[in-house]
Amino acid sequence: MPELNVSIPHQLPQEEALQRVKSLLDKIKSQHDDKISNLRQEWNGNTGLFSFLIMGFEVSGTLTVQDSSVELASDIPLPAVLFKGKIKSVIEEEGKKLLG
Repeated sequence: MPELNVSIPHQLPQEEALQRVKSLLDKIKSQHDDKISNLRQEWNGNTGLFSFLIMGFEVSGTLTVQDSSVELASDIPLPAVLFKGKIKSVIEEEGKKLLG
């Protein structure tokens, strides 16, 4: 599966950034409940594993909250490769809002 890697800088205390990121997946799920299902997330310290189905395609990856950035490493479905640039820019834009 193709990979998508995004790094979003922040200036928050690490714990606050972590709490914001943890709440993000649930918020996205509630906003897009008609498209997202089987959302799972498991956190171990500042690293979280996540997976979900979006429109029938599985997406999975890791989120790591560092002192000054949040790192996302994800596999994206093959049909989404055409939209990889757009997906990345939306994640960066929304991440900056969340961590700003």
